[in-house]
Amino acid sequence: MPLRWVYATPDRDETVQYLQDQLNIPEKIAHLLSLRGIDTFGKAKGFFRPDIEDLHNPFLMKDMEKATHRLCKAIRDSDTVVVYGDYDVDGTTATSMIYTFLQSFGLHVEYYIPHRFKEGYGINPDGIQYAIDLGADLIVSVDCGITAIEEAKFARENGIDLVICDHHNVGAQIPDAVAVLDPKRPDCKYPFDGLSGAGVGFKLIQGTIKKLGLSHTLAYKYLDLVAVSIASDIVPIVDENRILMREGLRMLNSNPRVGFRELFNLIKIQIGTITTSSIVFSLGPRINAAGRMGDATVAVELMISTDRTEASRFAKELESVNKKRRTTDTQTMDEAVEKIESDFNMDELSSMVLHDPGWHLGVIGIVASRLVDAYYRPAIMLSTVEGKIKGSARSIKGFNIYEALKKCDDLLEQFGGHEFAAGLTMEASNLEEFRERIDQIAFRYLKENDFSPEITIDSRLNLGEVDTRFWKLLSQFEPFGPGNLRPTFVSEDVCIEGVPSIVGSGHLKMKIRQDNSQVFDAIGFNMHEYMPRLLDCSENKIDVAYVLEENYWNGRRSLQMRLKDIHVGDRTG
Repeated sequence: MPLRWVYATPDRDETVQYLQDQLNIPEKIAHLLSLRGIDTFGKAKGFFRPDIEDLHNPFLMKDMEKATHRLCKAIRDSDTVVVYGDYDVDGTTATSMIYTFLQSFGLHVEYYIPHRFKEGYGINPDGIQYAIDLGADLIVSVDCGITAIEEAKFARENGIDLVICDHHNVGAQIPDAVAVLDPKRPDCKYPFDGLSGAGVGFKLIQGTIKKLGLSHTLAYKYLDLVAVSIASDIVPIVDENRILMREGLRMLNSNPRVGFRELFNLIKIQIGTITTSSIVFSLGPRINAAGRMGDATVAVELMISTDRTEASRFAKELESVNKKRRTTDTQTMDEAVEKIESDFNMDELSSMVLHDPGWHLGVIGIVASRLVDAYYRPAIMLSTVEGKIKGSARSIKGFNIYEALKKCDDLLEQFGGHEFAAGLTMEASNLEEFRERIDQIAFRYLKENDFSPEITIDSRLNLGEVDTRFWKLLSQFEPFGPGNLRPTFVSEDVCIEGVPSIVGSGHLKMKIRQDNSQVFDAIGFNMHEYMPRLLDCSENKIDVAYVLEENYWNGRRSLQMRLKDIHVGDRTG
């Protein structure tokens, strides 16, 4: 599908010149900084040199005093504690972190991760009952709990204290718990509200260590877990997250915990080469696979393990589960595409609502995202569980799927989410009316141009500008992620050196040069469909949109272009 190239522009042109002069950097680097809201020398220094000593004071967070007081009491009194988490990467890393921290003081600690399909997300009565049966004194929830009004009451009625660590949006009522840590609370004055669930848990550890009078550096041993949560939960990698992410990556690349080390060894990722992308595309999906396929405890067991043999066994189990997830994922995608091609005329539809009672709930969200990429329309994938239709929705820019579902609330039993992703439950009898209404809403709000995906271009770049100093400066923009995406460049009238080829499962590979620049290796993942046009290109000159990155292969590092789009001939895609 052709992409529209949309060029980003700085808010103030004079900022680029100012940064160029103050920092003595190339104009393109100053332009990239300006696009990221960096307009002073001080902001640039903080961006290029994030310092762990600049982390915010945890006691700026609402209820931190109460939360740390209760954890210190638990440590002094040798309480029995249950860490209540969630089944995704953020939830399992946060659970592993708080569990390991409390266990280091000799406490009796257990953890509880709800089953994705049998229990669903969040604190539930079964989990509270588990704590009651265990004789627990305290529950610490991580990555969940902010909406657990009745569950908090149930715990209190049974003599169990509850400390909530969450980062999700707050409802009209705050649970009646000993402490509720959530930087999104309207009454919380914490300077940064973009923390992951594990990030909030990390602040609790920081505060508890401080209250105990211990060295603040003791908290740093959990930074690898925090980094994995940040990268996987798609939170903005700015402000405090940028510091936590950079320090966490440093730990992953030098001294990762046993479970991560064994998993890296198994999937052949070399320690020392780990980036945010390594987490997003390799480590995170494997941790997530456990919860997606049903039981997330194996992921927690991997991360809390201190024995190499045991950790190796859990890593192999996770890899096996992930392979099953990928097989199920591929099969479901094929079936969904077949339904679309046989049952729908996409020229007449503004959305896709697909249902199959046999589809696995753990993968339909992934497949919905892929359908959006393939057809660039809002996609809702539905399955049937115990007589109810349940599913996941994904959307495109310009169409708030959560608001659309609100307009269908009379047809839904339950729904929740945000602008681009949501979950929903309905009676089977409402499916057809729901499908029609969602499409009517999408038709009403989406214009023709909205169905053409766009790619944001940070800057035009002549390949001759890419020298050692340019790459060294660009590398310091890492870690990349939401709020600081890897810059996308466009180079125009570049020459193809030699003959392009297809490698792997449909990846385009070629060599590119511009004027008198060096020759760059270029790879376009799943871009095999461009091949005929490239071979027919008489002038042998094209425009390319791409990101620059280091490629690690057989122990060697090299700079390569990862292609995102190619304009050939008429330059219209």
